[in-house]
Amino acid sequence: MHTLQAENVTKTYAGHTALKDVSIAVPQGSVFGLLGPNGAGKTSLIRIINQITGPDSGSIIFNGEPLRTEHVQRIGYLPEERGLYKKMKVGEQCIYLARLKGLSERDAKARLKAWFDRFDISAWWDKKVEELSKGMAQKVQFITTVMHDPGFIILDEPFSGFDPINAGLIRKEILRLRDEGATVMLSTHNMTSVEEVCSHIALINDAKVILDGKVSEVRNSFKESVYEIEFEGQMLAFTNALWTGYELLGHEDGGGTLRSARVRLKKDSTVNDLLGAVIPHVQVQSVREVIPRMDDIFIKVVQQKNGGDE
Repeated sequence: MHTLQAENVTKTYAGHTALKDVSIAVPQGSVFGLLGPNGAGKTSLIRIINQITGPDSGSIIFNGEPLRTEHVQRIGYLPEERGLYKKMKVGEQCIYLARLKGLSERDAKARLKAWFDRFDISAWWDKKVEELSKGMAQKVQFITTVMHDPGFIILDEPFSGFDPINAGLIRKEILRLRDEGATVMLSTHNMTSVEEVCSHIALINDAKVILDGKVSEVRNSFKESVYEIEFEGQMLAFTNALWTGYELLGHEDGGGTLRSARVRLKKDSTVNDLLGAVIPHVQVQSVREVIPRMDDIFIKVVQQKNGGDE
């Protein structure tokens, strides 16, 4: 079951193709990472989902039916371009935005009080928005995005402007909302956050989807038979034990006699072969396969695609 599907969506602005035959499927109850360089087309797709604009061709399916105007009430959207009315009091503004989402004033106050307590910003209820720090304003905008319990939440660069502690708080809340049944689309350049919270991703580059799938499967598909070995003993003995079936990529001292090395298997070599070669010469403490990080995959795929286009 998918909360949202984009089917062959194309969008052009004044001769510029923002999206070209884009198809994605966002599984229900997932945190879905929408990735891509600046200008790749992510924001254009988000604007179409929010019905700010429409596609030239293709369609959006929301909970199994064509996207309709009333679906907006079931979507929470945090845009990258933040905007609060600076002269309004924080509480008044939040209630106003909650009423726009269909909440009564009574329900709005109750929900907002719980969120303000959770984010430890209750003391700012009667302050003017212009008195808020950037991070505090970010918290308020996150709250206004999710306070009406939307089933589908779109967060565009939600960690921008946050220190590590508050970024961690937002990550925790995203996972809690997911666990309570929401589906989250996360557009971000923060690849660490993608690995920590996203179960699925789609990478858009130059208006097209060039990579998509489960995060675990994507990372595994880019493995290069590289292993990191920690051992006690001499680095020279370890290096001499490697034959032509292995490539030493780098090494470092861990203090005392503990060292680590990264080795790529070549030809038909296995990790058991590698261990068999080095164990007679050093004392192996641990071995693990190196799984590529999402930021490395992001850079590699985009560079390959851009190079191929050239």
